[in-house]
Amino acid sequence: MDLKLKIWRQKDSQSRGKFVNYKLNDVSPDSSFLEMLDVLNEELVERNEEPIVFDHDCREGICGACGMVINGRPHGPDSLITVCQLHMRKFKHGDTIVIEPWRARAFPLIKDLMVDRYAFDKLIQESGFVSVNTGSAPEANSIPVKKHYADLAMDAAACIGCGACVAACKNASAMLFVGAKVSHLTLLPQGKIEAKERVLQMVAKMDELGFGNCTNTGACEAECPKGITLTNIARLNREYYYAKV
Repeated sequence: MDLKLKIWRQKDSQSRGKFVNYKLNDVSPDSSFLEMLDVLNEELVERNEEPIVFDHDCREGICGACGMVINGRPHGPDSLITVCQLHMRKFKHGDTIVIEPWRARAFPLIKDLMVDRYAFDKLIQESGFVSVNTGSAPEANSIPVKKHYADLAMDAAACIGCGACVAACKNASAMLFVGAKVSHLTLLPQGKIEAKERVLQMVAKMDELGFGNCTNTGACEAECPKGITLTNIARLNREYYYAKV
């Protein structure tokens, strides 16, 4: 199929960017979105033009590296997938596809479609971990955990930190990401020891990094490729309240 691509091009965070139009012919409907961009970049290189910069790594929906807004939706017109899992059969012959980077103050643009998501790493460094003694592994059943809480913790731990929640939110909030990190640690016995310090420090760091506030529109949950739910934000608010009183 033939496509018209309208792609955001920007040299760096200090330069002015703009949309540039491209035409791509004979695109296989079975190719992934990133493979389609690979083909476009090959054509640009052959024409001695600057290839389009975009982020990617595993291309299996695991790492969370790939991320861009496609026709107004983070990760594109499908649910519970990352960009690398989006296939071109979701589009039609002759479609115009608008592609742009995540838009958030906390995610400064590096070039074209690539942004710096180091802010998420800073949030995890602040307290998104548990401090445990190392040594021989304990017996698997030595710390009993109710299945309900284990399931909730695993659901929250599925977050891959792609940043779609921030890109989808009109306030560029990181509440779903922080909520997922706080939830999966607080729900387990190993994480309860540092629970109060964790939530206070992560929320303070989130505000410091320039992420916005949550307005409960649910856009983050709708666009999350791993189905992280708003209940994690509710749990984050509850843990923060109890930590403050």
